[in-house]
Amino acid sequence: MVRKAIIPDVREIHRLLLDYARDGLLLSRSLAELYESLRDFYVFEIDGRVVGTAALNICWEDLAELRSLAVHPDYNGRGAGKELVQACLDEARRLGIRRVFALTYKQAFFEKLGFTVIEKSQLPHKIWGDCMKCAKFPDCDEIALSIDLPALSQKG
Repeated sequence: MVRKAIIPDVREIHRLLLDYARDGLLLSRSLAELYESLRDFYVFEIDGRVVGTAALNICWEDLAELRSLAVHPDYNGRGAGKELVQACLDEARRLGIRRVFALTYKQAFFEKLGFTVIEKSQLPHKIWGDCMKCAKFPDCDEIALSIDLPALSQKG
């Protein structure tokens, strides 16, 4: 089940992200950062246990980043990642955001969900603030992908 994250989820989100960060697949996030950005996060829960997470970070009026997508290895391939991405995209549509991007090593996963590869240079410089914290900066080897979202019709 996908739901918005709540305060008791923060330590589990932190553990999931740390596991991927140790492998160089995600940027680590401090507990303080997670508490500050908790409203960006969704979790995937099974039997009361958080086994996945993702966040939608708004960058500008028409652009958001899907980030911190992590699923516990025991649950990979079961649809949790897809559902988390869909929850973030649904929220972006509701907010009127027209484009969502991700920086990832999992190109095929995102392409199956409708994302297409873009040049990182197409992204605004503002998004690179987090990248400066990465050990790989400025030689980033992640792939940038984006998806354009149709506008929701406004019901009166």
